[in-house]
Amino acid sequence: MKLQGSVILITGAGRRIGSEIARSLAGRGARVIIHYHRSGVEARQVAKEIERKGGTVFWVSGNIARPRDCEKIVQKAHDAYGRLDVLINNAAVFFKTPLFHVTETAWDTTLDTNLKGPFFLAQAAAKMMSRGKMINIADWSGIRPYIHYLPYCISKAGIIALTKGLARSLAPRIEVNAIAPGPILLPEAFDDRERKTIIHHTPLRRLGTPADIVNATLFLIEGTDFMTGATIVIDGGRLIS
Repeated sequence: MKLQGSVILITGAGRRIGSEIARSLAGRGARVIIHYHRSGVEARQVAKEIERKGGTVFWVSGNIARPRDCEKIVQKAHDAYGRLDVLINNAAVFFKTPLFHVTETAWDTTLDTNLKGPFFLAQAAAKMMSRGKMINIADWSGIRPYIHYLPYCISKAGIIALTKGLARSLAPRIEVNAIAPGPILLPEAFDDRERKTIIHHTPLRRLGTPADIVNATLFLIEGTDFMTGATIVIDGGRLIS
């Protein structure tokens, strides 16, 4: 697929890795739709940056934990440019949930946003796309879970399974793949001790950068049209440590 002129919806694109993906794809000629829920100020700032550099951008808000919002988000994205070529399911929540402190609310918040939302976004997008691609942002912890973030890890394991299921269901017209980042952008609440511990347990002895995820995204869009159902792990070797 050619990136130039393509129409790409990115959820959770107002902050962190989502915003970097949006800037990069727009800078390479894609027409991007920035989705946000609570990060409206940040999303509009990203949109303005893209516009200042001559890019084409549109933004849409909605709570992806609600299937009806998912339908509206996709419909608005499609209407903005008359088509939709790529869906990038990036939006997610991440907060500490030790096993015996997990409440039903915490469980539902995590699974509804991180797994139910991407499912219904994909369902809605598939109805709009004649051919295209979907990229789901998973996490290496969906394969090797963190002890104190079980609902999050379960949701990301679900994303990996969702990717395979969608790939089979939507072939041959839509390719569906996942990217599973490792230590790229650490949670803002992590201190220096936690940062050093993570680096120590990473074979490459450093953190990754958003550019690593952006490059994998570019590969899945432009680099191959013969890949579906796969998960690219970008973790600095954490899974083998």
